[in-house]
Amino acid sequence: MKCQCVVRLSFSYTWAVFQIELIASGLSLSTESQSNAADKRLLDILRQGLATEFPNPERIGCPGTALLQGIAQGNVSLIEAEPWLDHLGSCSPCFQEFKEFRRQSAMQRRRVLTWVATAAVLLVAVGGWFLVRGRHSVETTDTAVLDLRERSVARGQGQSETGHAPLEIPRTAKHLILDLPIGSKEGPYEVGLLTETGDQILRATGIAQLHDHITDLRVDIDLSQVRAGAYSLGVRQPGLEWTRYPIRVF
Repeated sequence: MKCQCVVRLSFSYTWAVFQIELIASGLSLSTESQSNAADKRLLDILRQGLATEFPNPERIGCPGTALLQGIAQGNVSLIEAEPWLDHLGSCSPCFQEFKEFRRQSAMQRRRVLTWVATAAVLLVAVGGWFLVRGRHSVETTDTAVLDLRERSVARGQGQSETGHAPLEIPRTAKHLILDLPIGSKEGPYEVGLLTETGDQILRATGIAQLHDHITDLRVDIDLSQVRAGAYSLGVRQPGLEWTRYPIRVF
């Protein structure tokens, strides 16, 4: 009779330990919290006993490695695992296998989380690099900014008389931003690409506006059909003569 009481007590303890192991693997059999430090210490001691005090060298009645691994990794439902729970609570070899599979599963989850976190950081970094590079590329190839503030010349004056090095603009430019000479008025302007003889190759119009004490003029152009070479950039208000600036298209 005393022997039966000891067995029942031992089994109740080992069953509690096994519940803790299942809770850790995602198969919760009890909703009670194991918050008391003394209880946790006792369960740690019982867990050690469960791993050694129920030998089953011939592995009689064991469910097999595949099922143990499925339970430990949370791939087997509680309903499927339930017929084997009594055995798992009284077989040290199965319990040891269960713990090892659970340990491996936890390590694999940590590796996956680390890889996901690293990949996320790399994606953000690469995405930011491409975004900055893309914006820079658009700014440098699609939009040309020409500073004319220190290049005031008399209307009708030829480009060889200005004394300034030619401005440069790529044939890929689709938009022009002109910082007009100091004192330029706001309002409508015409912009033209002129040959040395004064022939007009391209013409665009825009409205000059004052921003931060700078009068800038924005126009859309298409230089893709223009041959590379030296030209004049003509700027004027309607009804007035061109103010020409030497420019090189490349």
